[in-house]
Amino acid sequence: MLSDTELKQLVESAADAIMVCDAQGAITFWNGSAERIFGFTAADMLGQSLDMIIPQRQRQRHWDGYHKTMATGITKYGADLLRVPALHKDGRTLSIAFTVSMLHTADGKVSGIVAIVRDETRRFAEDRELRKRLAELESRAGAATAAVG
Repeated sequence: MLSDTELKQLVESAADAIMVCDAQGAITFWNGSAERIFGFTAADMLGQSLDMIIPQRQRQRHWDGYHKTMATGITKYGADLLRVPALHKDGRTLSIAFTVSMLHTADGKVSGIVAIVRDETRRFAEDRELRKRLAELESRAGAATAAVG
């Protein structure tokens, strides 16, 4: 079993962002990798809403899902990876992937949620470029086939 010191070291040294929010959506924990990925310090984020990193167009959907999860204690993103856009402090858009874990009080009530987040911006851009290149090659192959036939 990990000691409290070892657990703290694990969370702080993780390459992925680890953030915790209470049942109302206020950020209560923000590790160093969250700071590196999103650009906001823990001091910037503690007590703040996740709206700081959620693009405006995604906020309603996010909060609808968040409140439903807090009410039911059920999420499909404990095992399934969710990929969504996010915002960096400097205003640029990131592509992130994350899973969540529910936190409960001793009597079983939902008290919050932990998100473990990875920045996939580079991978997303590479995938988009590969899809674009594939579409160009398929288009050329189709044109060549039509010219021959």
